[in-house]
Amino acid sequence: MKLHTILKYIAYALGIVGAILALMIMTSDSEGLIDNILYVTYIVLFIVLALIVIYVVKGLFAGNIKKTLLTVGLFFAVILISYGISSGTDLDLAQFNAKGLGITEAISKNVGAGLIAFYILSVTAIGATLLSTVKKLLHK
Repeated sequence: MKLHTILKYIAYALGIVGAILALMIMTSDSEGLIDNILYVTYIVLFIVLALIVIYVVKGLFAGNIKKTLLTVGLFFAVILISYGISSGTDLDLAQFNAKGLGITEAISKNVGAGLIAFYILSVTAIGATLLSTVKKLLHK
C-alpha cells in the first residue's frame, strides 16, 4: 500500500474522531470532558504533524533536493529580511503594559517581522498566480 493511501485513511479516521469529539463537546455540560478532549486534540495534532514531516522527508529524497533546498533557503531569506526591516518600536508599549499584557520591544519586533513576512509571501503568491494565469492565456 502506498504512503499516500495510508495517509488518506488516517485522515479519514481522524476526521471521524474529530466529528465524534465535537458532538461530545456540544452535548456535554462538563468542563472536565473538554479538558480531556483537548488532550486528545494535542495528540491528534502531534500525529498529523509527524505524518506530514514523514511524507515531506520521503518526498524530499524522492524528488529534486536542490530545488527544495533553494526554496527553503529563499523562505528563510524572507524571514531574515523581515526581521531586519522590523523595528519593534512601532507601538506605544506603555499603553499595552498598562493593561498587564507584558509586551516587550522584542515581542513587538517578532510580531512585526511575522507581519512583514506574511505581506511579502502574500504578494509573491498573488504575483505568481497572476503570472501563471497570464502565461496560460497567452499560450492558448
